Amino acid sequence: MHTVSAEWQPASIAPSDRDLEICALDFDGIVHTVPFPCHKDGSNWVDRRGRALADFQPTHWRKWTEPY
Repeated sequence: MHTVSAEWQPASIAPSDRDLEICALDFDGIVHTVPFPCHKDGSNWVDRRGRALADFQPTHWRKWTEPY
């Protein structure tokens, strides 16, 4: 899990035109980074293949920098 740093931005202002690294709340209220690139599609979050992520509560994002 990454530490939220100055690089992280609030999920509410995430762009929809690029792959992002996302932090999300799990069912216990703990924040984790998602291990694959995601992007916004309207009000939904989807993985790189365009599959919608169910029960997903993103908290922060930053630019995806690792090859995938």
